[in-house]
Amino acid sequence: MDSITTKEKIMQLIELCSGHSVYIQTHNFPDPDAIASAFALQKLFQKFSIPSTICYEGRIDKLSASKMLTAFGISMSSYDELKPTLRETDYIICVDSQKNSGNTTDFIGDEVASIDHHPTFTHVDYRYSDIQIVGACATLISEYYRTLGITPDRDTATALLYGIKMDTMQFSRGVTLRDIDMFAFLFPYADNELIVSLESNNMQFQDLRSYGAAIENIRVFGYIGFSKIPFPCPDAMIAILADFVLSLLEVEVAVIYCERDSGLKFSIRSERSDVHAGNVIRAAFEGVGDGGGHASMAGGFISKDKYAQLGRYPDDFIRDRFLDAIGAPAQ
Repeated sequence: MDSITTKEKIMQLIELCSGHSVYIQTHNFPDPDAIASAFALQKLFQKFSIPSTICYEGRIDKLSASKMLTAFGISMSSYDELKPTLRETDYIICVDSQKNSGNTTDFIGDEVASIDHHPTFTHVDYRYSDIQIVGACATLISEYYRTLGITPDRDTATALLYGIKMDTMQFSRGVTLRDIDMFAFLFPYADNELIVSLESNNMQFQDLRSYGAAIENIRVFGYIGFSKIPFPCPDAMIAILADFVLSLLEVEVAVIYCERDSGLKFSIRSERSDVHAGNVIRAAFEGVGDGGGHASMAGGFISKDKYAQLGRYPDDFIRDRFLDAIGAPAQ
């Protein structure tokens, strides 16, 4: 796709949203990439006199995400706050998310667009769709600015750059040439001292309990590490623990999950080219849960009403399902 065609496509989104009430919806537990992408899209819409509201369902449970909201003065509204005023005719743009993806609540309104970098598992006929596999959704929004010839302001550039760095784990996971290209585009406009501040001190004392449980409960089968956290744990923390377990020399695929009142929450990481995390979790959860994601990272959930299907020994059931999905024998 050449630059003229790309510009015309982006303008289709602008024209689609002009004159409408627009809500920019992230996935349910927005991380820095989701927040940066939504914030930058909101700022872009302002250039075309399109008012918008950033919204989500769930929790801001990642310290790095909370620090972003404060640093850039970003306002995000919860679904409960908006529900009394939302109308079926309001336009919703899914950013860093897709409808029916398992981690994005179906809001009142019309999901007219999706801008995302995750694989599609359930097709939705959006009026505008920009779903491309890159390291970060912030990369796609950054390209909008460059394609339209709009220089992002300091806060926007900084947020986008931080989002790219965080979602690619400092350009070490799922990174593409486009992510690096957008880093070069954003760098002259960003506040790099602020990025250093955002990247520092992102762990809380209470997180140590989760690390302790992950270490105590880890079991390794071949190159696959499993660990169960026997108490509720935020989505963001589960993902961090999955990265932590993956850092072990013996582990190339990490499966971390925790118990909640509503069910079991999972985070999967893979550094093997022959193990696609998103496909594995979907295969492992067939008939018992929902999940999906990238080749290198994925997430999922088994609701409590499915527990009976896990049998008398649910942890063994889960382990065997994943080993079977990966094609690795139990040891």
